[in-house]
Amino acid sequence: MSIATQIQSLRNELREHNYKYYVLDSPTIDDFEFDMKLKELQELEAKHPEFFDPNSPSLRVGGEITKNFQTVVHEHRMYSLDNSYSKEDLLDWEKRIEKIIDGTVEFVCELKYDGASISLTYENGTLVRAVTRGDGTQGDDVTANVKTIKSVPLQLKGDYPEKFEIRGEIVLPYEGFHKMNEERLEAGEEPYRNPRNTASGSLKLQDSAEVAKRPLECLLYGIVGRNLAFSTQYDSLESARQMGFKVPEAAKLTKSVDEVLKFIEYWDVHRHNLPYETDGVVVKVNSLQQQEELGYTAKAPRWAMAYKFKAEQVSTRLNEITYQVGRTGAITPVANLEPVELAGTTVKRASLHNADQIEKLDIREGDEVYVEKGGEIIPKIIAVDLSKRPSDSQPTHYITHCPECQTELVREEGDAKHYCPNYNGCKPQIIGRIQHYISRKAMDIEGLGGETVALLVNEGLISDYSDLYGLNKEVILPLERMAEKSAENLIKGIEASKKIPFERVLFALGIRYVGETVAKKLAKHFKNIDAIAIASTEDLVAVDEIGERIAESVVDFFSSEENKALIDKLKLNGLQLELSAEKLANQTDKLKGLSIVVSGVFETVSRTELKKLIEDNGGKVSSSISSKTNYVVAGANMGPSKQKKAESLKIPILSEQEFLEIVK
Repeated sequence: MSIATQIQSLRNELREHNYKYYVLDSPTIDDFEFDMKLKELQELEAKHPEFFDPNSPSLRVGGEITKNFQTVVHEHRMYSLDNSYSKEDLLDWEKRIEKIIDGTVEFVCELKYDGASISLTYENGTLVRAVTRGDGTQGDDVTANVKTIKSVPLQLKGDYPEKFEIRGEIVLPYEGFHKMNEERLEAGEEPYRNPRNTASGSLKLQDSAEVAKRPLECLLYGIVGRNLAFSTQYDSLESARQMGFKVPEAAKLTKSVDEVLKFIEYWDVHRHNLPYETDGVVVKVNSLQQQEELGYTAKAPRWAMAYKFKAEQVSTRLNEITYQVGRTGAITPVANLEPVELAGTTVKRASLHNADQIEKLDIREGDEVYVEKGGEIIPKIIAVDLSKRPSDSQPTHYITHCPECQTELVREEGDAKHYCPNYNGCKPQIIGRIQHYISRKAMDIEGLGGETVALLVNEGLISDYSDLYGLNKEVILPLERMAEKSAENLIKGIEASKKIPFERVLFALGIRYVGETVAKKLAKHFKNIDAIAIASTEDLVAVDEIGERIAESVVDFFSSEENKALIDKLKLNGLQLELSAEKLANQTDKLKGLSIVVSGVFETVSRTELKKLIEDNGGKVSSSISSKTNYVVAGANMGPSKQKKAESLKIPILSEQEFLEIVK
């Protein structure tokens, strides 16, 4: 047997034993025998570096140092999930699905493991990249660290797509977590707080050899890619198992929300017997075609819903109520609590939301209150223990003036929150707007963080985001903790932001109610800032998905003389305040004013590409057929009731090719 064959044979054998031990949990050799084979492989590889393989089982021990984790844009966005907490929430979700989907809908129930989200990319059966969720659009490349996790296959088994991504959670089992803490206590070190945060922190350790020492596992739940060989979520889980991934066995195919609720009831009790942390159940529409038809909102898929188990509760003393001012001027009351342990973290503060919430619960300083984590993330007060209320307790009187600038607060009819109207003179609003402007999803100014923004404002160097473009190195060098290199990076980052595309600049302006998605729609429709600035409420409402509240907010923003001056300064500094020539070149008015429904499976282009073509040509994509629908673009397997409805309303049905001819 040649050396190359010997090395490959050992690698294959060790991969198989790794799979049996860490994925199937049924080893066929003992640890000593495994270690001997691994040692033999390491010795052969050391003598014959010409046969180096970056995915060899011998490299699972780590050793690669990563000082800076590179930011990578996800090829397929990692969306978050909408949450539900009751049977009613799930039934409402089912009704929304039935309005769009024609025919029977099945659901897959999967346990929602509490770990660090990860996306693994495989090409030709080999792991090429592991990226954290980040903000869903981009994350950090942690490939070297993830390669040390034994349940992550470096080389796949059986049949697999040429290229795909698989999503999952990096978790730390309770047993391993407790063992790590025992070792830390013996060494006189502080124990880790909870498995989830420890797993997440492990992915960002600089030395992959340290990651290899931690008993992390990777549980997979979703494959994304093109030309996949399965048509349902349930089949995709089985395919992932066949490829060698660790896919939890708890997943179940159900026919109705009643069956979903039985699954939830069972696991709400039995989850405490699981080896990992879990905080709920994820319910997904089983058919991938139906998933595609349902699509996404700005933040989450319409075809999935997370059902959260009842949150953990504790009681503690409310010491003081303080008030925070947000970038829009919104006032948020905050409960400052006696520190208490809750769901693995120390809670010191909780949001009280607004004056109505304080009045409804009659919350007072000095009260003993019950606190829970809403969705097990943000602490909130859910009740007061009136039996422990002090006899001299006084009702809470909501503040009438801004805690920062003393301006009298306003509260519009129908709005739950109070606002400080001092838009240009209230420091937290000014700082908050600039912090929003520089944030990752907006201008993404490298070298400039929230603390530096506050420092620049407090030192009087800037009073709005347009002032950033007047800064130079000499002005910012004297600032606290500002070194030569930091100052250079900050100025370079500000200069680079001039190339950020128009839709992100529009989002960065901080117009109330104008989020990422709305900014994209406005940019696409009006093409430049001047057209938006002179648009009336009626013009704005005519844009797809723009309601009256958003329209009024946009008109208010551009009617302000201060904001007009701000935009003029941004223009003078060369920011992108119109769609690029490249984006404009792909847009026409061929479908202007037309409402089009897309249904079925397509061959030449994907459903997403088809929707983009409609929007790029001025049309509006609608999810359901009505008398206002102008055309239906039908692929294979179009739902019979949709076809019947289109025919009864005499709406023209176009084939994929007929539609493509129109937009050519």
